[in-house]
Amino acid sequence: MEEDFPEKDAGGERQSEAQSAPVRPRQALPPKGSCWYCEKPLDSVKRFCGKTCADAFDEEAEYTR
Repeated sequence: MEEDFPEKDAGGERQSEAQSAPVRPRQALPPKGSCWYCEKPLDSVKRFCGKTCADAFDEEAEYTR
């Protein structure tokens, strides 16, 4: 029986999509208890209140480089 496993690179380690995806500016932000874009109150784990604010933050970061 054949199983599906990610292919291994020359070093023998598995490559994942997370390793090959570009790092977004929002991923480097620490959680602060509110949305980094609209300031809506959040728990101490989340950085953004939703995908709309996260995407808007990334778009704004691209223009202010």
